[in-house]
Amino acid sequence: MDFRLTDDQRALQAGMRSLIAAHHPRERLRALADSPSPAGPRAPDPVLWRALGEAGFFSLRLAEKDGGAGLGTPEAVLLFEEAGRALLPGPLVATHLAAGLVTGAADGDCAVTALDGPGAAEHLASADAVLLLDGPVVRLLHTGAGAAPRALRARPVRCVDPTTPLHLVRQLPRAQDSGPPALPVDAARMRREAALLTAAQQLGSAFRTLELAVSHARHRTQFGRPVGGFQAVQHVCAEMLVRAELARVAVYAASLAVEPGEPAEIAAAKLLADSAAVRNARDCLQVHGGLGFTWESDVHLHLKRAWLRSRQWQPPADSEELLANTLLGDASHIRERGPANDATDVLDAENVTA
Repeated sequence: MDFRLTDDQRALQAGMRSLIAAHHPRERLRALADSPSPAGPRAPDPVLWRALGEAGFFSLRLAEKDGGAGLGTPEAVLLFEEAGRALLPGPLVATHLAAGLVTGAADGDCAVTALDGPGAAEHLASADAVLLLDGPVVRLLHTGAGAAPRALRARPVRCVDPTTPLHLVRQLPRAQDSGPPALPVDAARMRREAALLTAAQQLGSAFRTLELAVSHARHRTQFGRPVGGFQAVQHVCAEMLVRAELARVAVYAASLAVEPGEPAEIAAAKLLADSAAVRNARDCLQVHGGLGFTWESDVHLHLKRAWLRSRQWQPPADSEELLANTLLGDASHIRERGPANDATDVLDAENVTA
């Protein structure tokens, strides 16, 4: 069996990279990071959001009869990898999962965020709807832009990532209290898909910081030679490459297994991708030296986004526990990221805020 990308998949990935470069260049990312609004980072750019919708980013996995491209999870992973590489802002994962469930989500006409329990919700103030994945089925909370924080009694918190606004939700509406209507969708499966797509974003960020480190090592000179000529720097860059490639293999393999929904494979992919994104960003800072710690460098944006993504959709501790019990042959009592442990999840949310 040939696991290499097909020509169509490579073309799809290249097309998405070109679209992101045209609608979300580095200058726009820096403007978003440097000039946040008084209430926090702005809502997703509607022009960018509609461009993604028109390109099929959100409707990629919808059937053709429903207006989608009819492609699968492996292709979605490739697009989300490109999104992570460019630090594309917005609730991309939730809006992608909401295509076909929320009117306008597939076309990029609305933004949708999601929660799998009490904790931090991204872009809640600009969301037109919220997917609640804290039970066996998905519940849909229609709010309208700006109304979700009031509906969920959420308070804004400052995030370490200056491009991602967060609200802290301490309690979700209960289903038995005439809460949001339930949809005939398996919430556990959707949580697994969210974890995998988030891992793909982490993968893209890990490779981007590798590129930044190698480029700097080639062009920065010290003692009359490029710093990339020093063995210590070469070892750091080599370790970054190994981490990123291991994560790539795990994420791509999990994308093939997500149809039956193998929890352990997705947990391993998320764990490796989180580690690659965070550790590669840290090593990239090290390669850049003092320059890497300046605000003008983009490296800190990758590190902060990696920290945030690692706490979303199956954090490392959850993945490690699931994998450990799977290896021990007794994973039946280990739940996936479902109904939340309120105290623990709220503390986790506060750990990604400044």
